[in-house]
Amino acid sequence: MTMRTPPLRQLPGDSPVHRLWAGTKLLIVLILGLMTWVLPSYPSLGFVALCVLVFALCAGIPLGAIPRPPWWFWGLIVLGGIITAFSSGGAGVLVFLRGTALGLIVLAMSIMVIWTTPMAEIAPAIARLMAPLRLLRLPVDEWAVCIALSLRGLPLLMEEMRMLRAAHRLRPTSSADSGHPSAEMGILDMIVAAMSSAMRRAAEMGEAITARGGTGRLTAYQSRPGRNDAVALGLVIAACAAAITLTVVL
Repeated sequence: MTMRTPPLRQLPGDSPVHRLWAGTKLLIVLILGLMTWVLPSYPSLGFVALCVLVFALCAGIPLGAIPRPPWWFWGLIVLGGIITAFSSGGAGVLVFLRGTALGLIVLAMSIMVIWTTPMAEIAPAIARLMAPLRLLRLPVDEWAVCIALSLRGLPLLMEEMRMLRAAHRLRPTSSADSGHPSAEMGILDMIVAAMSSAMRRAAEMGEAITARGGTGRLTAYQSRPGRNDAVALGLVIAACAAAITLTVVL
């Protein structure tokens, strides 16, 4: 997607949302997600979207950080709606639109967490939230490390793809290659280059993690929830309960 700023990096700031514990933000995302699951309706989606907007305003997210999807992204959504209309009629289109809105809202909530949370706090928060699973002898720390490394590697992979795409556009083309399927070969070259770059970065990251004490250090960051986290969770739970009650009564 064409974006003005990378969507998977922390944005600078010292807002109340930035100061919340990473686990609190993950719990809020989980609660809002359950809200849309309990009441899969447009009012509940609007409520969750309003919550995301409030958190964005409290975090001071600039307009320049909002992603700008390319035209084909919206074109695919319109195409999906047309296909659904022909196959399922008006009711199917409403379900399709509701599912699309839900996906976009969940994506916005996830990006909001990444914008306001240092990557170093993700793994310890996940490990602490999943601590009860240790009683079942499940590899909680390994799961937390995998999730944290995946989130850390996505921005690097996106930057590599941008660089490879720019380099491919600047590559000179000769008239002798005009009759060959250069587009297909260019895509294959970019895929091979991206895979080699990803393996190189993975090796470098593995060496850096080993030099710093292994993967256990990624979950050893001491972070705990505070009073503000309890207040934020209480407000979100109360708002969700009130929204569910109003929806049921009305």
